[in-house]
Amino acid sequence: MDLPAPLAWLVDEAGASPGPDRFLAELGGRLLADGVPLAGAALTLAVPHPIIAGRTWLWRAETGAVIEALGFGGGSFTQSARDWLAGLGPVEEAACGSGPDSPLLGWAGTRPFGPADMGRLRQVARFVVAPLSALAARAALAALLEAYLGRRSAARVQAGALRRGTGETIRAALLYADLRDFTALSEVMEPATIIAALDAWFDRVAGAVHAFGGEVLKFIGDGVLAIFPVTASPAAACEAALRAIVAARAGMAHLDAARQAQGLPPLPFGVALHLGEILWGNIGAADRLDFTAIGPAVNLVSRLEGLCRPLGRSVLISGALAAETTTPLVPLGDHVLRGIAAPCTVFTLPDG
Repeated sequence: MDLPAPLAWLVDEAGASPGPDRFLAELGGRLLADGVPLAGAALTLAVPHPIIAGRTWLWRAETGAVIEALGFGGGSFTQSARDWLAGLGPVEEAACGSGPDSPLLGWAGTRPFGPADMGRLRQVARFVVAPLSALAARAALAALLEAYLGRRSAARVQAGALRRGTGETIRAALLYADLRDFTALSEVMEPATIIAALDAWFDRVAGAVHAFGGEVLKFIGDGVLAIFPVTASPAAACEAALRAIVAARAGMAHLDAARQAQGLPPLPFGVALHLGEILWGNIGAADRLDFTAIGPAVNLVSRLEGLCRPLGRSVLISGALAAETTTPLVPLGDHVLRGIAAPCTVFTLPDG
């Protein structure tokens, strides 16, 4: 049986699309070439993620461009996608499957869709189920990996970095942050209160890290290890790490004020920054791996954070990172770090 070109593509090739964005652009372009009067399209996939309810891709026929929007609420079709499509022209929607989390396609026309156009779009809705199921499964896996590993690490794992010992040496600005006296606090507080405090702390520091292009590698008790990989210049990574610290401190100051109003104690913390090389990859047992970073630079930033309390500072910065930034810093001299052979030159922020 001869199929129209868009349907033949859906049967033979669409399942191998590298991602939902490319799938939507290709499908929209083929329908447009087949005479369907499209102004744009939207594709929404549900994803298993702690805060993201769905991911929507928006394709504009005039430019061929695809943009992605994240949905943080429920609903059968994101309102933002509806509104966006309605701004282009008459809208038609189709569920591609029968389940509550089935993918959803929406179309905007350059004019109202006629009977022939509607027939073609209904055919597409039937033929699109199989390739979209494959894409949805890959998107779900990506969302899960990103939630537990971070976006960069998840991409590495999905690309096939699965064997123990596989990894690469990269240069990065490292950030290690840790709450003060939290063990003692946890002895006298209810578990639910402790968890809420930890979540609030992690939201502030991880949110600041992500806002400036960094990635949280792991949560260690009440500590956080994050990296800002050097992709353009060491100075750019170091400045990003410093800006993240400023943002995290502002967020924690606001949180402490809210906690004080509730009669809760503040959450003091220490943060250390360093620039160095790390081995970033799979480490662990044969059947249980951790995609993380190791190396002397990781050890140094952890030991440096341990100096925050003795030096009475909340932020400490290594000489290696200080050498790459123009941000005004206050020198604190050279200090011996436990387990580190050479003394470390230490700096802090003017209000650190």
